[in-house]
Amino acid sequence: MRALWATLGLISVALGLLGAVLPLLPTVPFMLLAAYCFSRSSERLHNWLITHPRFGPAILDWRERGAINPRVKRVSTVAILAVFAISLIIGLKPLLLAIQGAVLACVMLFIWTRPGY
Repeated sequence: MRALWATLGLISVALGLLGAVLPLLPTVPFMLLAAYCFSRSSERLHNWLITHPRFGPAILDWRERGAINPRVKRVSTVAILAVFAISLIIGLKPLLLAIQGAVLACVMLFIWTRPGY
């Protein structure tokens, strides 16, 4: 079972690293998932991830306070609005826009109701 958790953790890290360079693919949720998977499989990998200078602080903020960095909230909001604007520009059907708008509104509500620092 530990091998399965470690594999899921490594896949999550890979997706998170892709998210660091690809727009619209989130990084932190994948790193949070990786930390969870590693906590069940490998103390070494878990410690590496939570002490990582780039990813560790966000993981610890979430674990300790359920907090999201205010700068990340702003960047996320801009990205969400950009995605919806692109959908409008390319002329998606109204039903798809409504579904997308509802989902994105829920995501923004979640993000902005989390505490900052």
